[in-house]
Amino acid sequence: MRRSSSFLTAALFSFCAGIAAPVFAEQRPVVVELFTSQGCSSCPPADALLSELSSRKDVIAIAVHVDYWDYIGWQDEFGDPAHAVRQRAYASKAGRRSVYTPEMVVNGQTDIVGAKPMALVEAIAAHKQDTPEMRLDVTRDGERVSITGTVPRSGPAAMEIHVLYVMPEHATKITKGENRGKTITYSNIAHDWQLASKWDGQSPLDLSLEMAGDDPVVVLVQAADGGPILAAARVD
Repeated sequence: MRRSSSFLTAALFSFCAGIAAPVFAEQRPVVVELFTSQGCSSCPPADALLSELSSRKDVIAIAVHVDYWDYIGWQDEFGDPAHAVRQRAYASKAGRRSVYTPEMVVNGQTDIVGAKPMALVEAIAAHKQDTPEMRLDVTRDGERVSITGTVPRSGPAAMEIHVLYVMPEHATKITKGENRGKTITYSNIAHDWQLASKWDGQSPLDLSLEMAGDDPVVVLVQAADGGPILAAARVD
């Protein structure tokens, strides 16, 4: 696990070092969602990879805990049925009939099975070269989060504005199930995920929300029904 994480850090650093500063500044952050479970014995290496990404400014890493492994002996404290619904939307869009953990989805498009550092590095690198679809600005003033965005470059379409909190870090001692006896530290754990609005892209985005929690807030502008993520931002 430690070797894979170190490899990921080194590979990402090597890639980013080769990008000129002005180009880097213009690119949107790449979103990496990890569908994981505390009850899944194959998940800890993927959890560690996501933790390696959690402090990067050019990546928004999100641990999305599902609940469908709870029946095997350990109830994931962060598992949410809605997270599995989101994962199934990705599977349906890709023509798959089933879901699994661990699964990483990069920018709502690229699927990576398990903990594969090189595949993850390559997917992030590829999406960093995407032409930005729109400008997204998110600000936080007390309990008020303001979201503004330009009309997408590709034109009007059915889109969704997702807003969620991410818990920066939490260690859990697991006493039952496949990971019993382990204490695992999780990073950027998704919670209180909501579909804040639907948007057709006909006019600029302008949205204001009450967000009372203390954890960082992530905003995703995404094509409807599990489509590509067009823009994303995080505010602490």
